[in-house]
Amino acid sequence: MGGSKLTEGHCVPCEGGTKPLEESEVAKYITLLKTPWHVLDEGKKIEKLYKFKDFKLAMRFVNKVADLAEDEGHHPDIAVSYNKVRITLATHAIGGLSTNDFIIASKIELI
Repeated sequence: MGGSKLTEGHCVPCEGGTKPLEESEVAKYITLLKTPWHVLDEGKKIEKLYKFKDFKLAMRFVNKVADLAEDEGHHPDIAVSYNKVRITLATHAIGGLSTNDFIIASKIELI
């Protein structure tokens, strides 16, 4: 699934028993994102920090991410500190990363 293909994809439910992506798969998918994301916890999460002019713009971004997450049925962890928004993605049901995380990351990059 290429970079533009990620944004065309849609999240599908993952259930326990589904295996998380292998390190090599995570390394491949991370290169498909348009902006740098950080791989954390030995390949179990990806994260990006966004900075805005002020709190109001940060919250507009958060609300757009929330709408996207609801539409896709896949929800990131979101932390706000005034003009900074930290997005952390992982598929909790499988204890690691799935393609869903990269689909959402690619769509967040379009906001």
